[in-house]
Amino acid sequence: MSNLERDTAETRCGGAGLATAVPTHEVLEPREVPLGGPRALVVRRTLPHRDRRMVGAWCFVDDYGPADVSAGPGMQVPPHPHTGLQTVSWLLEGEILHRDSVGSLQLVRPGELNLMTAGRAISHSEESPAERPAGLRGVQLWVALPDAHRQVDPHFEHHPDLPRVVDRDIAATVVFGELAGHVSPATTYTPIVGADVELGPRADTFLPLDSDFEHAVLGLSGRPEVDGVPVAQGTLLYLGTGRRDVALSAGDDGGRFMLLGGTPIEEELLMWWNFVGRSHDEIVQAREDWESGDRFGTVVGYPGDRLPAPPLPGTPLRPRPRVPRR
Repeated sequence: MSNLERDTAETRCGGAGLATAVPTHEVLEPREVPLGGPRALVVRRTLPHRDRRMVGAWCFVDDYGPADVSAGPGMQVPPHPHTGLQTVSWLLEGEILHRDSVGSLQLVRPGELNLMTAGRAISHSEESPAERPAGLRGVQLWVALPDAHRQVDPHFEHHPDLPRVVDRDIAATVVFGELAGHVSPATTYTPIVGADVELGPRADTFLPLDSDFEHAVLGLSGRPEVDGVPVAQGTLLYLGTGRRDVALSAGDDGGRFMLLGGTPIEEELLMWWNFVGRSHDEIVQAREDWESGDRFGTVVGYPGDRLPAPPLPGTPLRPRPRVPRR
């Protein structure tokens, strides 16, 4: 998924020293962002947030739906570029068709992971297929690639079978990275976890965590309580670091959330539009390459034009910390 905002601010992220060094509870409320024109799908964005711009290597979190896409265009994200990141596409309901410049054409359904590694450069599109279920609900996340791997060859992975952590009150799908000894088959470049966690009615349990990670949870449905804090749909609860486990509970209807975590990124990252880089000049070059048709390849088959890059600001992209100074 693309960042389709035309007034795109740069975001300087990273630096392990800015991660909260103890367990905490920090509620990050989403902002609504339309994906395109007046009839566009609206997403709820919690990362980057004005109060916190990363959790581990997770640097972008969009939550969307439930939406009725039986009429109208549904999701239509034209071909657009990426550098220096991985996109993690995870559906709870509906279908999305992915196309990219390395030749991938893949329909993603609930419970299946679409993972695209941009590396040095890739372009892709996402669309609601012509024949599709009426409902659409999902999350789109970005993972920043560390410096040693951000120039890897672009590639795409589809994983329909993922490991599950199941206990009396809990069932967790390990989408990305590792949780409780269960490892996703998806390619990772930094210690990380992403898991879809479902709690049964009146659940009262614990989930083991890696104490070296910082963690956050994104509310998906119901009203689960994480460490005693209710997490509403679309809200991101930042939990800090140093936790060996977290207490979970739910009411009569159960609850569902996305667990995100990882080791804090040591290096500072510069995010602008759909690029994750390290310097102003690198971002400028990526934008020029996209506008000129170089480097990012071609997405074949999308029924529309590719997405133009927004204008750069009139001044050099300036450093901004991972957590704003207060």
